[in-house]
Amino acid sequence: MSSLPRRAKLKVQTAVSNDECSFFSELSSESEEDDKEDSAWEPQKKVPRNRKQPVCKESKPKRVPRAKKNTKKISDGFEGVVVKEELNSSVAVADVDLEDRKNEMNTAQSPKTPKTKRKNSAQSPLGQRTKKLKVEEADKGTNLEGENSSTVTPSTSTMWEGTCKKEKNEDDFTFGQSPLKKIKTVTCPQGQPVKLPASANSIKEEVEMNWDIVQVLSERTNIELWVCANIIRLFNDDNTIPFIIRYRKELINNLDADSLREVQQTLEELRAVAKKVHSTIQKIKKDGKMSECLLNALLNCKTFEEVEHVSAPYKTGSKGTKAQRAKQLGLEGAARTLLENPGALNLLSYMKPNMKGLSTLQDIETGVQHILADMIAKDKDTLDFIRKLCQNRHVCIQSCLAKVSSKKVNEKDVDKFQLYQNFSCYIRNIHHHQILAINRGENLKILTVKVNIPDGVKNEFCRWCIQNRWRPRGFARPELMKILHNSLDDSFKRLIYPLLCREFRAKLTSDAEKESVMMFGRNLRQLLLTSPVPGRTLMGVDPGYKHGCKLAIISPTSQILHTDVVYLHSGQGFREAEKIKRLLLNFNCSTVVIGNGTACRETEAYFADLIMKNYFAPLDVVYCIVSEAGASIYSVSPEANKEMPGLDPNLRSAVSIARRVQDPLAELVKIEPKHIGVGMYQHDVSQILLKATLDSIVEECVSFVGVDINICSEVLLRHIAGLNANRAKNIIEWREKNGPFISREQLKKVKGLGPKSFQQCAGFIRINQDYIRAFCSYSSQHNESSTTVDVTNEKQGKKKSKTPVNVALKPNPLDQTCIHPESYDIAMRFLSLIGGTLCEIGKTEMQQKINSVLEKEGINKIAEGLHTTVHTLQVIIDGLSQPESFDFRTDFDKPDFKRSIVCLEDLQVGTILTGKVQNATLFGIFVDIGVGKAGLIPIRNVTEAKLSKTKKRRSLGLGPGEKVEVRVLHIDTPRSRITLDLIRVL
Repeated sequence: MSSLPRRAKLKVQTAVSNDECSFFSELSSESEEDDKEDSAWEPQKKVPRNRKQPVCKESKPKRVPRAKKNTKKISDGFEGVVVKEELNSSVAVADVDLEDRKNEMNTAQSPKTPKTKRKNSAQSPLGQRTKKLKVEEADKGTNLEGENSSTVTPSTSTMWEGTCKKEKNEDDFTFGQSPLKKIKTVTCPQGQPVKLPASANSIKEEVEMNWDIVQVLSERTNIELWVCANIIRLFNDDNTIPFIIRYRKELINNLDADSLREVQQTLEELRAVAKKVHSTIQKIKKDGKMSECLLNALLNCKTFEEVEHVSAPYKTGSKGTKAQRAKQLGLEGAARTLLENPGALNLLSYMKPNMKGLSTLQDIETGVQHILADMIAKDKDTLDFIRKLCQNRHVCIQSCLAKVSSKKVNEKDVDKFQLYQNFSCYIRNIHHHQILAINRGENLKILTVKVNIPDGVKNEFCRWCIQNRWRPRGFARPELMKILHNSLDDSFKRLIYPLLCREFRAKLTSDAEKESVMMFGRNLRQLLLTSPVPGRTLMGVDPGYKHGCKLAIISPTSQILHTDVVYLHSGQGFREAEKIKRLLLNFNCSTVVIGNGTACRETEAYFADLIMKNYFAPLDVVYCIVSEAGASIYSVSPEANKEMPGLDPNLRSAVSIARRVQDPLAELVKIEPKHIGVGMYQHDVSQILLKATLDSIVEECVSFVGVDINICSEVLLRHIAGLNANRAKNIIEWREKNGPFISREQLKKVKGLGPKSFQQCAGFIRINQDYIRAFCSYSSQHNESSTTVDVTNEKQGKKKSKTPVNVALKPNPLDQTCIHPESYDIAMRFLSLIGGTLCEIGKTEMQQKINSVLEKEGINKIAEGLHTTVHTLQVIIDGLSQPESFDFRTDFDKPDFKRSIVCLEDLQVGTILTGKVQNATLFGIFVDIGVGKAGLIPIRNVTEAKLSKTKKRRSLGLGPGEKVEVRVLHIDTPRSRITLDLIRVL
């Protein structure tokens, strides 16, 4: 605690402080806006004693619990949530609200101003700049109307929060992004914030760079500035991607989840660079080597490579660069004189016969050359020019076979890289998978890789430097010009060229890794959203030779009915057929699911032969092949042991295989995503990036499908947006202790699930109304006391009251829809508008009423009348129209059920087949055409014209499970390779 006041003093006294924060404050206060703020702030200065008060009194440990306490009281009231969302969603209502708040503040302004100032100073890590603007607004008491400039409005909204304390608490802890959303809607109809991004960016609280994070983010992602600013605010408020995509569309301009994830990754990368710069500055300052020039160079860095390049000479243990050694000899003045006043330079005056490095004229010239080369290589304008020059030239990346002995490298590994043993390609044209392959070959010491920059680039660069950037200010003698020319040559070869090579390699690798991860993610999403096959009894078969084929029969509700082992491939096939037939007839099972692992082909042939002979009559048996990737890993996991105690791990695999068809999402979430078997080069890319992306996609899929909270498993629940393993466990424990959830509002009573978590998860949790009605009916008939539940928030006190369910919490039909609780009030007003009732949700009558009103008035006019946005209204319409237990996965492809098989020998060039995409990579699409070996559609054969309109994406990719029609182009029987051409997507 003692360090807090000291930090506060440093922030206040930026003019005299020599700490790094002073540099940042000076850099940030050079604009005209800040000058105006400073002049406006001067009359309001208080005595120093008052400045110290906010730090002492408003420390975090005291303030935060008090805010949380107020929040609980506010968030228990459901109506408050609805009203707040309504205000956030409407321009018209927000304007009225602004006028009302203005009137309230004009009456109570003078006593509240000191408190507002103290609160703001304690909250804002940016220090005086934010405080000045806020207090200035408090004194004026004006500029509250919706038409004000966006530079003033943000501080006004903060002043409301300080004046109306109750409103501040609710906004802070219930829906954190709402005030920002309101301001954006009112003052910036196009959503283009001017000054908000600076205050919404947490990195600038630590270290202010010479670049704006919103600007750089927009340039790197090609997304509008205002959208990037909104995304930063949403992520700063701990909003999840599924929540933003569904309930905050207007703030992100309808971006899809992949684009939002890309922005998030780029944002994290930029913040990591800024933190690296911050720590580097501190280290160099500690060593006493910091200079203004070096500080500016570090603050200009936007990548890790640039930070490394600038800071390398100052690392602990470094011998120092040639330039540093020359500076220690006192030659820096000579180098600067050569550029600024070459006529006055006399190199002989620096000679010292007895000192190494200064004993000869040649040594002095070399030292000056090294200093100039270092200055050139660290100059921002020079580096920008050479980078721009390289963009317009043919820079190549080349790889060749490394000179290594055969003892170190396996010959088979060398053969895998045959394509890259004499490879050359322009960096603008190289494919991502080629970069990943080259990198792998280099890591295995099989390939040697280099970047080749044409000589023309160097010549043009040197010409530009001599004529423009590094031209001496005055006549320079030929011997001095020779030193300058040598400096340029040395700087390019020794410093700039290696830097460019590292940058090119790092950029190519980063882009390739990101694309590989995104491809993996698209495949995973396609796999997770495979249409379920409910209502069937299934037999799962985990094929095997010596240890037999493991069987598991599961019920339509995924219960294990029977497990067994049969030996189909050891001469006992006929005898085992009787056992299989008896099992299928006993359990009335007509669908067999076969894993695609070892012995899959033989097992498929076995069942296909029996089906063709009509052996299982009167059952009409069909079978399908499903990926068993990850099943063996899951079968020995603690989760599987907890779910299927006492069952042999091999039999658990058969159960998992069957459940992958019955409900792919519920089963596949139990397996770590990278073990599911889609994608490529997943072991070569950043494992942190891969895990974060795949976990995010699993969360997105589970959230959008939704879960019935009263019957779902803990494993599935932990992947809902806003929840984690601990919260999911607490929800399950609450359900077991108190009975089923009657309403979404009851989630607030679960330990560890605060208002923010509730906001994120509520829209993705479903409460089946038939289940609740059956539960209430059963409880009332058998035991009246069992119809009571604890409706007291356990967080507020230890006392618990028992209240009848039908009095305290009545089932709300809206809880079974995708409509968020914050929009319930708007949904009810929409129902009144169309003349509908809650009982009609999901029925044909509701759809007819909605269509009738939409045709008559249009969605834009209705949204305006309800004081909400079109996107929010569309979610409400979807929720009211969709039938009960709606599952949007039914629109996706189902597993391909077959009765017979085709052999590789049956194929001919030109044969047209239908198949299913098995995996998608950056170089082609693997398609299962039912011959035991997947065929490959080269990526060049996947064109936009061949994709249906619904399948067109920015990647032109096809995902696992999609059905396609293909033509056989080439068959390589010895290598079991089939090349296909895509005809169309079915």
